[in-house]
Amino acid sequence: LAVAGGVVNSALYNVDAGHRAVIFDRFRGVQDVVVGEGTHFLIPWVQKPIIFDCRSRPRNIPVITGSKDLQNVNITLRILFRPVTAQLPRIFTSIGEDYDERVLPSITTEILKSVVARFDAGELITQRELVSRQVSEDLTERAATFGLILDDVSLTHLTFGKEFTEAVEMKQVAQQEAERARFIVEKAEQQKKAAVISAEGDSKAAELIANSLATAGDGLIELRKLEAAEDIAYQLSRSRNITYLPSGQSVLLQLPQ
Repeated sequence: LAVAGGVVNSALYNVDAGHRAVIFDRFRGVQDVVVGEGTHFLIPWVQKPIIFDCRSRPRNIPVITGSKDLQNVNITLRILFRPVTAQLPRIFTSIGEDYDERVLPSITTEILKSVVARFDAGELITQRELVSRQVSEDLTERAATFGLILDDVSLTHLTFGKEFTEAVEMKQVAQQEAERARFIVEKAEQQKKAAVISAEGDSKAAELIANSLATAGDGLIELRKLEAAEDIAYQLSRSRNITYLPSGQSVLLQLPQ
């Protein structure tokens, strides 16, 4: 009974949800039939199941490449991939169980280098959506030749070399300095206009005063004196330190001799 139970157990295998199995036969090689989910029979010691995960799996692939204007670009590509179920026997035969390790890094590097080389560094920033779409289309087509389906392809990281970053920062500083210089020039122009207007006003006032003196004689000067005396008296009257003494009267105390 124990031997029979062991034989029965060795003749059964399970395929979990989202997985598929390929059968390797010691006499006939890899079978073309793909086994679905559930419990299945096989011939013990003759057949062996190779289980593949057919669910979408993520993978991040970093690549260093060059742009059209010869700038170093660091790009990280995130891929959701899965195998074509009907092509699992061919994938196992020609590539192996670790097909993702053997295929994805090489084709991703190839496609990224090809696409990024079409754009300048500035275009990679301003047209990032276009770059991502082009990479996705080319990479999906390339992966299909290996029996792989790419459910999603996206650029998650994009940076440039130290020299380019420093050049961008210097350009921004130069632009800020140019804006500041332009503001100073405009401010000086406004101050110049204000000075001209003020001088013209003073000239006009002097001309009016001269005309008035020529017409009224010293009367205008006497009027200005009276106005100034009135203003001085008003200001002094509000000060607590000022005391007015009547004219011609003595206000000194009669101190004993």
